[in-house]
Amino acid sequence: MAGEIEGYLERIEDLLGQIENLIKDLPAEALNWRPIENSDKHEMNSLAVLATHVAGAARFWAAEVIGGETAVRNRLAEFEVEEDETAALIYRLQEARTKVREVVTQLDPTALSETRHVRDRTFTVRWSILHIIDHTALHLGHMQITYQLWNHGQSINSPRWFERIKD
Repeated sequence: MAGEIEGYLERIEDLLGQIENLIKDLPAEALNWRPIENSDKHEMNSLAVLATHVAGAARFWAAEVIGGETAVRNRLAEFEVEEDETAALIYRLQEARTKVREVVTQLDPTALSETRHVRDRTFTVRWSILHIIDHTALHLGHMQITYQLWNHGQSINSPRWFERIKD
């Protein structure tokens, strides 16, 4: 596998792993808590919603867009999720991670410049992979802030980037 592709996979897996670490020991109250309870469901999302949405989006871009698999994603349902425990969320994140790895590791480096069509737009495979990274990182940040607000300003202990990067 090409160095560029492996680098992309390492970033995606690291980001998904950080999300798993953030939510793994949380009670249902924390998973479903919204910083502003009476807000529109899309304005303030819970950790459960964000984890589900990240997993759904990563799988969509890898399997359905890049890999050409039949569309199965129900994006709107991702924003309605409530969970009693983290197991279902961890499963979704791990399933997304597995699917991303399965699809992306099969790519030849020349495929990164190929195009794919989604929602009447055209994107390169490289752009689609980078979008998975960008989108996951954005929502990881949202989740970290939501966690801190729920936990009265305390953040989760998380290794710094240079401690997480493989040699």
